[in-house]
This record gives sequence, C-alpha cells and structure tokens, in this order.
Amino acid sequence: MMILAIIRTALVALKRDRGALALSFVLPVVFFSIFAVIFGGRRDTTPKISVIVVDEDQTRASQRLVKGLESEGSLVVKTRPAPAKGVEQADYTAATAEVAVKEGKAPVALIIPHGFGESPISFGANANGPAIQLLKDNSDMIAPQMVAGLLQKVAMTAMPDVMAEQGSRYFDQFAGGLTREQQDRVDASLRALRERQDGGAGTSASGNGGGGGIVAVSSRAVVGENKDNPMVSFYAAAIGVMFLLFTASGAAGALLDESESGTLDRVLASRVTMTSLMLGKLAYNSVLAFSQLVIMFLWGWAVFKLDFWSHIPGFVVMGVFTSVAVASFGLLLASICKTRAQLGALSTLVILVMSSIGGSMFPRFLMPESMQKAGLLTINAWAIDGFTKIFWRDEPISHLWPQVLVLTGIAVVLFAIARRVARRWEYA
Repeated sequence: MMILAIIRTALVALKRDRGALALSFVLPVVFFSIFAVIFGGRRDTTPKISVIVVDEDQTRASQRLVKGLESEGSLVVKTRPAPAKGVEQADYTAATAEVAVKEGKAPVALIIPHGFGESPISFGANANGPAIQLLKDNSDMIAPQMVAGLLQKVAMTAMPDVMAEQGSRYFDQFAGGLTREQQDRVDASLRALRERQDGGAGTSASGNGGGGGIVAVSSRAVVGENKDNPMVSFYAAAIGVMFLLFTASGAAGALLDESESGTLDRVLASRVTMTSLMLGKLAYNSVLAFSQLVIMFLWGWAVFKLDFWSHIPGFVVMGVFTSVAVASFGLLLASICKTRAQLGALSTLVILVMSSIGGSMFPRFLMPESMQKAGLLTINAWAIDGFTKIFWRDEPISHLWPQVLVLTGIAVVLFAIARRVARRWEYA
C-alpha cells in the first residue's frame, strides 16, 4: 500500500507539472511524427529532384531525351527560369544553368551538347560522341546520383529507335556489317519503331543503366569543388543556431530569477524602465550568442579546416542578425513563463521542434516539400540559409538581404510581444 501511495503522489505531481508532462509524453510523439514524415515510406512525401536541362543540340534525339526526363515522376525539369513579374524568361543556357546551380536554384543541371543526336550511345573507350555535362552542387550528395541513373533509364525508354539505329552502326563498324536482306529488315523495324514513338506509343524498360551507362556523362562540381571539408560550414551553422536558442532562453531566464528574488521590483523602482531593462537584456544576450557563434566557427577553422577568415564580413552580418533574433526569442519565452522550471520545459520542447524542422538536425533540402515550407517558420532555417550562402556558395553580402530582412522582422516582432507580456511585472 505504501508503494501505491508513493506512485499516486508522484503521478499527481507529474500531472501538475505541465512541463514535465509535455517532455515525457508530448515531445516524443512530436519528434516521432516529424521524423516519420521525413523518412516515412509514403510515396507522396518523397521529395522530387529539381534539375535544369539545357538542350544545345535541338535534334530529334535530344528533344526525345528532354521529353522523357520531363515525364519522370521523380524529377522536376526546368528548361527556363520562373517568370519574373509575369514576364516569361528565356531558356537556360549552359552559362545561366551553371549560375543557377551555384545560387542553389537546383542541385543538378544537364547540358546536352551539340552533336549528341549524331552519336548518343557511349561504349567506354569507343565513345566517339560528346558527353552530356552534369553540373552538380556537392552539398546534395543524393540528387546527382539519382539524376545520373534516371538519365540512363530515360535514354533507353524515350528514344529506343535512336539507340537501335546507333547500335546497328556499331555492329557494322565492329562486326563486319549485315547482308542486304538483314539491313532491309533492320531498316523496316526502325521505321516501325519511329512510327510508334511519333504516334505517342511508349515503351518500357526495367534497367537504368549500369557501369558507365549507355549515354556518356561528364560530371563536374560547380559548388564546393574547392572546399577542404564541404559540410563543416553547414553543420557549424546548424548546430550553432540550435544551441544559440538554448543559450538565449537560459540567459533570458535571469528575468525570472530577478522576479522571484525581488531584485526586479527594486530595479523598476529606480529610474530604469521595463523597456530599457529588456533592451539591456537583449543586448547582453545578443553579445553572448554572437560570442558562442565565433567560438563555434573558430573551432571549425582550427580543427576541421573551415574556410573562416575569407568570409569574415558575411559571418559578422549573419552572426549579428541571428544573435539578435535568438535573443528576442529567449526574452519572449522568459516573459511567457512564470518559473525557471516552466522555462526549461517550454524552451526544450519548442527549440527541439524548431531545430528538427528548421534544418539543424537534418538538411532541409532532403525533406519533403511540405516540411521545407514549414521550416521557413523557424529562425534555424533562415540563419542556416544565410550561412550557407556565405560559406558554401561564396555569395556576396548583398545576397543576404532576404535572410537579414526576415531575421530582423522576427527579432522586432518577438521583442514587441515579449515587452507587452512583461507588463505583468510592472503592475505586480
């Protein structure tokens, strides 16, 4: 009976402690749901791969190949940029496609060169035609491999007549050729196959190419090719921002300590106003968060060869605005909570959820599209995108304006809400 009484008392205490209750039951379910959506087996949650396609050849074979790529359910083929202010843009060229990959508009670009239609088949050292160029962003390690495999599959399914005709040429070259009667039969079969293709009848193939593939592909990294340790900058920003949120919420909890001890009442009784006090807290927490970021990136430079010194201006810009945003977030949580225990439970729940969908735990570009959009509601996503532009894509500071604008807006809104909620201390 004594044991049952102890259990009953503990359950009552757990029920009253909403923070502990949430951490015990709500947080595991939330995390399970998030990662089930990301890694679940449902086909409708599998993210499609964006690929830019440039057809420089403009032959029947190359056009068939582009059409086949467009029909692939796993790909989103872009042959031209999205309309700007309702005005249609010109088709991508090899140069603009490379720029688009560098800017992160697509992880892969395929350039079908002039002369591809004359000799689309590649047989290793015997290949005598130009290779399709595959331009890739090394930060996405999955997309280039998938696109390369699907390209081989599409080459077989989208233009079988071209493949058969080219195969016949190789047979003539290396096997001594066909008799007149055999050649007539092959030509008749090719004509029938072309008529089926032109009439819209499809063919199917289960293979996706092996080894070097039926189509020659030349792969080149246009982003991250000169990075010693390409993913360090991403993880430095991702992990750094997550712990910045914890640090800021913990530091902002000093308001609760001061309220419980009576220090806050004495401070407000002096000439210090609540607004100036919170601005001071905001400034201190921002400096603390920025210092933490500096240490994180310096460690990445010293140990993991992160290219830090050449990106100092961009780091300072992103570091300052990220620090102010997380400091405002911490003040908001501290203003909402009544005790340190509540703050600890609430901050853990909110920060871990934000970090999981915002890209601190798993790259957003590998998440389903719906999760990627949900991540834009977090500080993590905007901060990581900004640091990625600077350290991974080597973009100029002027390209950071979307991230700076959003982080500034987040900081202003959260601080305004925190200031309004903090009025309870003024009238206590």
